[in-house]
Amino acid sequence: MRRSITSVVSWLALAALPLAQMAGSTVLFEGARLILGDSSPPIERGAILVEGGRIRAVGAAGAVAAPPGTRRVDLSGRTVMPAMVNVHVHIGYEGYTSWGAANHTPANVEDHLLREAFYGVAATTTVGSSPTAQMLTFQRDQRAGAYRGASRLLFMPGIAPPHGGPDHILREATEPLGVVHEVTTAAEARAAVRGMAAQGIGHVKMWVDDRNGTYPKLSPEAYRAVVDEAHARKMLVHAHAIQLDDQKAVLAAGADVLVHMVQRQPLDDALLGLVKAKRPYWATVIGLGDPTALCSPDPFFEQAIPPAVVARIRATLERRPLVPSCGPLPANAADRERQMAINFPRMLAAGARVVLATDTGIQPGHTFGSGEHVELARWVQLGMSPAEAIVAATSRPAALMGQQDLGRLAPGHRASFVVLEANPLENILHTRRIADVYLDGLRVDREALRARFTREPR
Repeated sequence: MRRSITSVVSWLALAALPLAQMAGSTVLFEGARLILGDSSPPIERGAILVEGGRIRAVGAAGAVAAPPGTRRVDLSGRTVMPAMVNVHVHIGYEGYTSWGAANHTPANVEDHLLREAFYGVAATTTVGSSPTAQMLTFQRDQRAGAYRGASRLLFMPGIAPPHGGPDHILREATEPLGVVHEVTTAAEARAAVRGMAAQGIGHVKMWVDDRNGTYPKLSPEAYRAVVDEAHARKMLVHAHAIQLDDQKAVLAAGADVLVHMVQRQPLDDALLGLVKAKRPYWATVIGLGDPTALCSPDPFFEQAIPPAVVARIRATLERRPLVPSCGPLPANAADRERQMAINFPRMLAAGARVVLATDTGIQPGHTFGSGEHVELARWVQLGMSPAEAIVAATSRPAALMGQQDLGRLAPGHRASFVVLEANPLENILHTRRIADVYLDGLRVDREALRARFTREPR
Protein backbone atom coordinates (compact mmCIF):
# COMPACT_ATOMS: atom_id res chain seq x y z
CA MET A 1 0.00 0.00 0.00
CA ARG A 2 2.66 2.46 1.04
CA ARG A 3 4.79 1.93 -2.05
CA SER A 4 1.96 1.99 -4.57
CA ILE A 5 0.82 5.60 -4.26
CA THR A 6 2.72 8.74 -5.10
CA SER A 7 4.36 10.83 -2.44
CA VAL A 8 2.98 14.20 -1.51
CA VAL A 9 3.19 16.04 1.76
CA SER A 10 2.79 19.62 0.56
CA TRP A 11 -1.01 19.34 0.56
CA LEU A 12 -0.80 19.02 4.35
CA ALA A 13 0.74 22.51 4.65
CA LEU A 14 -0.40 24.72 7.48
CA ALA A 15 -3.69 26.50 6.98
CA ALA A 16 -5.46 29.27 8.84
CA LEU A 17 -6.47 28.56 12.41
CA PRO A 18 -9.68 26.47 12.21
CA LEU A 19 -11.45 28.04 15.17
CA ALA A 20 -14.44 30.32 15.44
CA GLN A 21 -14.28 32.56 18.50
CA MET A 22 -17.60 33.01 20.28
CA ALA A 23 -18.55 36.66 20.77
CA GLY A 24 -17.95 37.66 24.36
CA SER A 25 -15.87 35.88 26.99
CA THR A 26 -18.74 34.16 28.80
CA VAL A 27 -21.13 31.71 27.11
CA LEU A 28 -24.05 29.68 28.48
CA PHE A 29 -24.80 26.51 26.55
CA GLU A 30 -28.27 25.38 27.56
CA GLY A 31 -30.96 22.86 26.76
CA ALA A 32 -28.86 19.83 25.80
CA ARG A 33 -28.67 16.44 27.44
CA LEU A 34 -25.33 16.43 29.29
CA ILE A 35 -23.26 13.25 29.54
CA LEU A 36 -20.75 14.23 32.21
CA GLY A 37 -18.01 11.70 31.42
CA ASP A 38 -18.09 9.89 34.74
CA SER A 39 -20.48 7.28 36.12
CA SER A 40 -23.15 9.77 37.15
CA PRO A 41 -26.46 9.84 35.26
CA PRO A 42 -26.89 12.38 32.48
CA ILE A 43 -28.60 15.71 33.04
CA GLU A 44 -31.52 15.50 30.65
CA ARG A 45 -31.87 19.24 30.11
CA GLY A 46 -28.71 20.93 31.27
CA ALA A 47 -26.60 24.06 31.11
CA ILE A 48 -22.85 24.68 30.90
CA LEU A 49 -21.42 28.10 31.78
CA VAL A 50 -18.07 28.70 30.05
CA GLU A 51 -15.71 31.57 30.77
CA GLY A 52 -12.18 32.02 29.48
CA GLY A 53 -12.10 28.54 28.00
CA ARG A 54 -13.05 26.79 31.23
CA ILE A 55 -16.29 25.42 32.59
CA ARG A 56 -17.47 27.56 35.49
CA ALA A 57 -20.72 25.78 36.30
CA VAL A 58 -22.74 22.75 35.20
CA GLY A 59 -26.27 21.90 36.16
CA ALA A 60 -29.89 21.74 35.16
CA ALA A 61 -31.14 24.38 32.76
CA GLY A 62 -32.50 27.28 34.78
CA ALA A 63 -30.34 26.41 37.79
CA VAL A 64 -27.05 27.80 36.45
CA ALA A 65 -26.78 31.55 37.01
CA ALA A 66 -25.23 33.56 34.18
CA PRO A 67 -23.74 37.05 34.67
CA PRO A 68 -25.09 40.00 32.68
CA GLY A 69 -23.88 40.09 29.09
CA THR A 70 -23.51 36.31 28.83
CA ARG A 71 -24.01 34.96 25.33
CA ARG A 72 -26.51 32.10 25.20
CA VAL A 73 -26.34 29.12 22.85
CA ASP A 74 -29.50 27.03 22.58
CA LEU A 75 -28.67 23.32 22.29
CA SER A 76 -32.18 21.97 22.80
CA GLY A 77 -32.54 18.50 21.34
CA ARG A 78 -28.79 17.91 21.28
CA THR A 79 -26.50 15.80 23.48
CA VAL A 80 -23.17 17.06 24.83
CA MET A 81 -20.35 14.77 25.97
CA PRO A 82 -16.73 15.54 26.89
CA ALA A 83 -14.20 15.50 24.08
CA MET A 84 -12.27 12.22 24.04
CA VAL A 85 -8.70 11.39 25.08
CA ASN A 86 -6.71 8.81 23.09
CA VAL A 87 -3.80 7.09 24.84
CA HIS A 88 -2.24 5.30 21.83
CA VAL A 89 -1.56 6.45 18.26
CA HIS A 90 1.49 6.65 15.99
CA ILE A 91 1.57 10.19 14.77
CA GLY A 92 3.47 11.92 11.99
CA TYR A 93 4.18 9.28 9.33
CA GLU A 94 0.86 9.05 7.51
CA GLY A 95 0.54 11.29 4.46
CA TYR A 96 -2.43 9.44 2.90
CA THR A 97 -0.58 9.45 -0.41
CA SER A 98 2.71 8.42 1.17
CA TRP A 99 3.95 6.99 4.43
CA GLY A 100 7.36 7.25 6.04
CA ALA A 101 10.00 9.11 8.01
CA ALA A 102 10.12 12.06 5.61
CA ASN A 103 6.54 12.93 6.53
CA HIS A 104 7.30 13.38 10.24
CA THR A 105 7.32 17.18 10.39
CA PRO A 106 5.59 19.62 12.76
CA ALA A 107 3.20 20.50 9.93
CA ASN A 108 2.14 16.88 9.47
CA VAL A 109 1.88 16.31 13.21
CA GLU A 110 -0.40 19.33 13.37
CA ASP A 111 -2.48 17.97 10.49
CA HIS A 112 -3.03 14.72 12.36
CA LEU A 113 -3.98 16.56 15.53
CA LEU A 114 -6.43 18.75 13.60
CA ARG A 115 -8.06 15.55 12.29
CA GLU A 116 -8.37 14.31 15.86
CA ALA A 117 -9.98 17.60 16.88
CA PHE A 118 -12.35 17.45 13.90
CA TYR A 119 -13.73 14.15 15.23
CA GLY A 120 -14.00 15.29 18.84
CA VAL A 121 -10.68 14.27 20.43
CA ALA A 122 -9.21 16.75 22.93
CA ALA A 123 -5.87 15.02 23.56
CA THR A 124 -3.89 12.47 21.54
CA THR A 125 -0.94 10.39 22.72
CA THR A 126 1.76 9.31 20.29
CA VAL A 127 3.39 6.21 21.70
CA GLY A 128 6.96 5.03 21.29
CA SER A 129 7.45 5.92 17.64
CA SER A 130 8.10 9.66 17.38
CA PRO A 131 11.35 11.65 17.76
CA THR A 132 11.64 12.82 21.35
CA ALA A 133 13.19 16.24 20.69
CA GLN A 134 10.61 17.13 18.05
CA MET A 135 7.72 16.03 20.23
CA LEU A 136 8.93 17.94 23.30
CA THR A 137 9.37 21.07 21.18
CA PHE A 138 5.89 20.67 19.70
CA GLN A 139 4.40 20.28 23.18
CA ARG A 140 6.23 23.36 24.46
CA ASP A 141 5.07 25.43 21.50
CA GLN A 142 1.50 24.19 21.83
CA ARG A 143 1.43 25.15 25.51
CA ALA A 144 2.69 28.61 24.49
CA GLY A 145 -0.27 29.05 22.11
CA ALA A 146 0.86 27.54 18.80
CA TYR A 147 -1.25 24.95 16.94
CA ARG A 148 -4.49 26.22 18.44
CA GLY A 149 -7.49 24.25 17.33
CA ALA A 150 -5.50 21.02 17.27
CA SER A 151 -5.91 18.17 19.72
CA ARG A 152 -3.46 18.42 22.62
CA LEU A 153 -0.31 16.41 21.89
CA LEU A 154 0.77 13.89 24.51
CA PHE A 155 3.93 11.82 24.04
CA MET A 156 5.89 8.90 25.41
CA PRO A 157 9.08 7.22 24.13
CA GLY A 158 9.49 3.49 23.63
CA ILE A 159 11.95 0.78 24.69
CA ALA A 160 12.68 -2.44 22.79
CA PRO A 161 15.61 -4.78 22.10
CA PRO A 162 17.79 -4.05 19.03
CA HIS A 163 15.80 -4.82 15.85
CA GLY A 164 12.69 -5.55 17.92
CA GLY A 165 9.68 -3.58 19.02
CA PRO A 166 7.52 -1.87 16.36
CA ASP A 167 5.99 -3.99 13.62
CA HIS A 168 7.50 -4.17 10.16
CA ILE A 169 5.42 -1.22 8.91
CA LEU A 170 6.46 1.15 11.70
CA ARG A 171 10.07 0.03 11.56
CA GLU A 172 10.30 1.40 8.01
CA ALA A 173 10.09 4.85 9.59
CA THR A 174 11.34 4.44 13.14
CA GLU A 175 14.64 2.81 12.20
CA PRO A 176 15.85 5.65 9.92
CA LEU A 177 14.97 8.18 12.63
CA GLY A 178 16.38 6.07 15.47
CA VAL A 179 13.43 6.90 17.71
CA VAL A 180 13.18 3.64 19.69
CA HIS A 181 15.46 3.28 22.72
CA GLU A 182 17.13 -0.07 22.05
CA VAL A 183 18.37 -1.90 25.14
CA THR A 184 19.71 -5.35 25.91
CA THR A 185 20.65 -5.29 29.58
CA ALA A 186 18.89 -4.16 32.72
CA ALA A 187 21.49 -1.42 33.16
CA GLU A 188 20.75 -0.06 29.69
CA ALA A 189 17.02 -0.16 30.40
CA ARG A 190 17.46 1.80 33.61
CA ALA A 191 19.65 4.38 31.91
CA ALA A 192 17.04 4.89 29.17
CA VAL A 193 14.28 5.45 31.72
CA ARG A 194 16.43 7.85 33.74
CA GLY A 195 17.06 9.88 30.59
CA MET A 196 13.34 10.13 29.93
CA ALA A 197 12.57 11.16 33.49
CA ALA A 198 15.22 13.88 33.30
CA GLN A 199 13.24 15.41 30.42
CA GLY A 200 10.02 15.48 32.40
CA ILE A 201 8.44 12.52 30.57
CA GLY A 202 5.86 10.70 32.67
CA HIS A 203 5.08 7.58 30.62
CA VAL A 204 7.12 4.99 28.74
CA LYS A 205 6.13 2.18 26.40
CA MET A 206 7.95 -1.15 26.20
CA TRP A 207 7.46 -3.87 23.60
CA VAL A 208 7.39 -7.45 24.93
CA ASP A 209 6.53 -9.34 21.77
CA ASP A 210 8.53 -11.62 19.44
CA ARG A 211 6.05 -11.28 16.53
CA ASN A 212 5.49 -15.03 16.34
CA GLY A 213 9.18 -15.84 16.65
CA THR A 214 10.38 -13.36 14.02
CA TYR A 215 11.64 -10.63 16.40
CA PRO A 216 13.90 -10.52 19.44
CA LYS A 217 11.91 -9.99 22.62
CA LEU A 218 12.78 -7.71 25.52
CA SER A 219 14.26 -9.94 28.22
CA PRO A 220 12.59 -10.34 31.62
CA GLU A 221 15.60 -8.69 33.26
CA ALA A 222 15.26 -5.68 30.98
CA TYR A 223 11.51 -5.18 31.26
CA ARG A 224 11.57 -5.64 35.02
CA ALA A 225 14.25 -2.96 35.16
CA VAL A 226 12.09 -0.66 33.03
CA VAL A 227 9.17 -1.03 35.43
CA ASP A 228 11.28 -0.71 38.57
CA GLU A 229 13.15 2.38 37.38
CA ALA A 230 10.02 4.02 36.00
CA HIS A 231 8.06 3.54 39.20
CA ALA A 232 10.95 4.88 41.24
CA ARG A 233 10.68 8.05 39.16
CA LYS A 234 6.86 8.30 39.28
CA MET A 235 6.50 7.19 35.67
CA LEU A 236 3.87 4.79 34.30
CA VAL A 237 4.71 1.85 32.03
CA HIS A 238 2.64 0.85 28.99
CA ALA A 239 3.43 -2.73 27.94
CA HIS A 240 2.77 -3.97 24.41
CA ALA A 241 2.05 -7.67 24.91
CA ILE A 242 -0.28 -9.76 22.75
CA GLN A 243 0.37 -13.33 23.83
CA LEU A 244 -1.16 -14.79 26.99
CA ASP A 245 2.15 -15.61 28.68
CA ASP A 246 3.59 -12.19 27.86
CA GLN A 247 0.59 -10.40 29.36
CA LYS A 248 0.96 -12.43 32.54
CA ALA A 249 4.67 -11.65 32.66
CA VAL A 250 4.36 -7.88 32.26
CA LEU A 251 1.52 -7.68 34.77
CA ALA A 252 3.52 -9.69 37.27
CA ALA A 253 6.41 -7.27 36.69
CA GLY A 254 4.15 -4.34 37.53
CA ALA A 255 3.22 -2.78 34.18
CA ASP A 256 0.51 -0.15 34.59
CA VAL A 257 -1.12 -0.37 31.15
CA LEU A 258 -1.73 -3.46 29.04
CA VAL A 259 -1.56 -2.60 25.35
CA HIS A 260 -3.51 -4.91 23.05
CA MET A 261 -5.73 -7.87 23.71
CA VAL A 262 -5.12 -11.60 23.81
CA GLN A 263 -7.06 -12.38 20.67
CA ARG A 264 -6.33 -15.95 19.65
CA GLN A 265 -5.97 -17.79 22.98
CA PRO A 266 -8.47 -18.43 25.76
CA LEU A 267 -7.62 -16.55 28.94
CA ASP A 268 -6.58 -18.58 31.96
CA ASP A 269 -7.19 -18.11 35.67
CA ALA A 270 -3.62 -16.91 36.24
CA LEU A 271 -4.03 -13.88 33.95
CA LEU A 272 -7.51 -13.08 35.25
CA GLY A 273 -6.22 -13.33 38.81
CA LEU A 274 -3.46 -10.85 38.05
CA VAL A 275 -5.96 -8.49 36.43
CA LYS A 276 -8.24 -8.74 39.45
CA ALA A 277 -5.36 -8.05 41.84
CA LYS A 278 -3.70 -5.22 39.91
CA ARG A 279 -6.61 -3.66 37.95
CA PRO A 280 -4.42 -2.42 35.11
CA TYR A 281 -5.50 0.09 32.53
CA TRP A 282 -6.20 -1.71 29.27
CA ALA A 283 -5.65 -0.19 25.84
CA THR A 284 -7.55 -2.77 23.79
CA VAL A 285 -6.76 -1.51 20.24
CA ILE A 286 -9.30 -3.78 18.56
CA GLY A 287 -10.70 -1.44 15.91
CA LEU A 288 -7.57 -1.63 13.77
CA GLY A 289 -8.77 -4.65 11.81
CA ASP A 290 -12.32 -3.37 11.28
CA PRO A 291 -12.98 -3.20 7.52
CA THR A 292 -16.13 -1.07 7.69
CA ALA A 293 -14.64 2.19 6.44
CA LEU A 294 -12.90 0.50 3.51
CA CYS A 295 -15.38 -2.04 2.27
CA SER A 296 -18.46 0.12 1.81
CA PRO A 297 -19.32 3.81 1.46
CA ASP A 298 -18.82 5.50 4.83
CA PRO A 299 -19.42 9.27 4.86
CA PHE A 300 -18.06 9.57 8.40
CA PHE A 301 -14.67 8.24 7.29
CA GLU A 302 -14.72 9.81 3.82
CA GLN A 303 -15.42 13.37 4.94
CA ALA A 304 -11.81 13.91 6.00
CA ILE A 305 -9.92 12.35 3.04
CA PRO A 306 -9.84 13.32 -0.67
CA PRO A 307 -12.07 11.06 -2.81
CA ALA A 308 -9.18 9.91 -4.99
CA VAL A 309 -7.21 8.86 -1.90
CA VAL A 310 -10.24 7.00 -0.52
CA ALA A 311 -10.47 5.11 -3.81
CA ARG A 312 -6.79 4.19 -3.73
CA ILE A 313 -7.02 3.02 -0.13
CA ARG A 314 -10.00 0.81 -0.92
CA ALA A 315 -8.28 -0.62 -3.98
CA THR A 316 -5.17 -1.67 -2.06
CA LEU A 317 -5.63 -3.95 0.94
CA GLU A 318 -2.41 -5.95 1.08
CA ARG A 319 -1.25 -4.10 4.21
CA ARG A 320 -4.27 -5.34 6.13
CA PRO A 321 -3.47 -8.98 6.84
CA LEU A 322 -6.55 -9.70 8.95
CA VAL A 323 -8.93 -8.53 6.23
CA PRO A 324 -7.36 -9.41 2.84
CA SER A 325 -10.63 -8.77 1.01
CA CYS A 326 -13.99 -7.13 1.59
CA GLY A 327 -15.82 -10.44 1.40
CA PRO A 328 -16.49 -12.88 4.25
CA LEU A 329 -13.85 -13.05 6.95
CA PRO A 330 -11.26 -15.79 6.37
CA ALA A 331 -11.30 -18.63 8.86
CA ASN A 332 -8.39 -17.32 10.94
CA ALA A 333 -10.00 -13.88 11.31
CA ALA A 334 -13.39 -15.42 12.16
CA ASP A 335 -11.73 -17.56 14.85
CA ARG A 336 -10.07 -14.44 16.22
CA GLU A 337 -13.42 -12.66 16.44
CA ARG A 338 -14.98 -15.57 18.31
CA GLN A 339 -12.14 -15.65 20.84
CA MET A 340 -12.27 -11.88 21.33
CA ALA A 341 -15.99 -12.11 22.08
CA ILE A 342 -15.13 -14.49 24.94
CA ASN A 343 -12.00 -12.75 26.23
CA PHE A 344 -13.26 -9.16 26.27
CA PRO A 345 -16.08 -9.56 28.84
CA ARG A 346 -13.88 -11.80 31.00
CA MET A 347 -11.25 -9.06 31.20
CA LEU A 348 -13.92 -6.49 32.09
CA ALA A 349 -15.34 -8.75 34.78
CA ALA A 350 -11.85 -9.20 36.25
CA GLY A 351 -11.46 -5.45 36.62
CA ALA A 352 -9.41 -4.30 33.64
CA ARG A 353 -9.90 -0.54 33.21
CA VAL A 354 -10.42 0.05 29.50
CA VAL A 355 -9.02 3.25 27.99
CA LEU A 356 -9.37 4.61 24.46
CA ALA A 357 -6.51 3.57 22.16
CA THR A 358 -6.57 3.13 18.40
CA ASP A 359 -3.08 2.51 16.95
CA THR A 360 -3.96 4.91 14.13
CA GLY A 361 -1.15 6.11 11.91
CA ILE A 362 -0.11 2.70 10.60
CA GLN A 363 -2.86 1.74 8.15
CA PRO A 364 -4.41 4.44 5.95
CA GLY A 365 -7.97 3.18 6.27
CA HIS A 366 -7.87 3.46 10.06
CA THR A 367 -7.63 7.21 10.28
CA PHE A 368 -6.91 9.81 12.91
CA GLY A 369 -10.14 10.86 14.59
CA SER A 370 -12.57 8.45 12.97
CA GLY A 371 -10.69 5.47 14.40
CA GLU A 372 -11.74 6.46 17.93
CA HIS A 373 -15.40 6.03 17.03
CA VAL A 374 -14.66 2.61 15.52
CA GLU A 375 -13.06 1.53 18.81
CA LEU A 376 -16.10 2.63 20.83
CA ALA A 377 -18.40 0.67 18.53
CA ARG A 378 -16.24 -2.46 18.88
CA TRP A 379 -16.39 -2.27 22.68
CA VAL A 380 -20.17 -2.10 22.65
CA GLN A 381 -20.33 -4.89 20.06
CA LEU A 382 -18.34 -7.05 22.50
CA GLY A 383 -20.58 -6.35 25.48
CA MET A 384 -19.70 -2.99 27.03
CA SER A 385 -22.56 -0.57 27.62
CA PRO A 386 -22.52 2.78 25.76
CA ALA A 387 -22.28 4.61 29.10
CA GLU A 388 -19.20 2.58 30.07
CA ALA A 389 -17.67 3.17 26.65
CA ILE A 390 -17.99 6.93 27.01
CA VAL A 391 -16.27 6.87 30.42
CA ALA A 392 -13.49 4.73 28.89
CA ALA A 393 -13.04 7.31 26.14
CA THR A 394 -13.15 10.45 28.30
CA SER A 395 -12.50 10.75 32.03
CA ARG A 396 -10.60 7.49 32.50
CA PRO A 397 -7.91 8.04 29.83
CA ALA A 398 -7.65 11.67 30.91
CA ALA A 399 -6.88 10.51 34.46
CA LEU A 400 -4.37 7.92 33.22
CA MET A 401 -2.50 10.52 31.18
CA GLY A 402 -2.51 13.14 33.92
CA GLN A 403 -4.87 15.46 32.01
CA GLN A 404 -6.91 16.48 35.00
CA ASP A 405 -8.57 19.36 33.14
CA LEU A 406 -10.05 17.13 30.40
CA GLY A 407 -12.53 14.27 30.10
CA ARG A 408 -15.44 15.58 32.18
CA LEU A 409 -18.10 18.25 32.09
CA ALA A 410 -17.26 19.71 35.49
CA PRO A 411 -16.36 23.10 36.97
CA GLY A 412 -12.70 23.95 36.48
CA HIS A 413 -12.25 21.64 33.51
CA ARG A 414 -11.42 22.89 30.05
CA ALA A 415 -14.52 23.54 27.96
CA SER A 416 -13.64 20.79 25.49
CA PHE A 417 -16.76 18.92 24.44
CA VAL A 418 -18.68 17.48 21.51
CA VAL A 419 -22.22 18.48 20.55
CA LEU A 420 -24.11 15.53 19.05
CA GLU A 421 -27.32 15.38 17.07
CA ALA A 422 -28.45 12.18 18.80
CA ASN A 423 -27.99 10.33 22.08
CA PRO A 424 -25.02 7.89 22.15
CA LEU A 425 -26.40 6.27 25.32
CA GLU A 426 -29.13 4.84 23.09
CA ASN A 427 -26.79 3.90 20.23
CA ILE A 428 -23.02 4.28 20.45
CA LEU A 429 -22.90 5.03 16.71
CA HIS A 430 -24.50 8.36 17.57
CA THR A 431 -21.05 9.62 18.66
CA ARG A 432 -20.52 9.97 14.91
CA ARG A 433 -23.41 12.42 14.52
CA ILE A 434 -21.27 15.43 15.37
CA ALA A 435 -22.88 18.86 15.15
CA ASP A 436 -20.00 20.83 16.71
CA VAL A 437 -16.73 20.41 18.57
CA TYR A 438 -15.46 22.90 21.14
CA LEU A 439 -11.89 22.93 22.41
CA ASP A 440 -11.06 25.25 25.29
CA GLY A 441 -14.38 26.99 24.76
CA LEU A 442 -13.75 27.75 21.09
CA ARG A 443 -15.82 26.23 18.33
CA VAL A 444 -13.77 24.21 15.83
CA ASP A 445 -14.50 25.31 12.27
CA ARG A 446 -15.24 21.82 10.99
CA GLU A 447 -16.41 23.05 7.60
CA ALA A 448 -13.07 24.75 6.96
CA LEU A 449 -11.25 21.63 8.07
CA ARG A 450 -13.43 19.38 5.95
CA ALA A 451 -12.64 21.50 2.87
CA ARG A 452 -8.95 21.33 3.68
CA PHE A 453 -8.88 17.60 4.34
CA THR A 454 -10.75 16.66 1.16
CA ARG A 455 -8.73 18.89 -1.16
CA GLU A 456 -7.15 16.68 -3.80
CA PRO A 457 -3.36 16.49 -3.44
CA ARG A 458 -1.18 17.77 -6.23
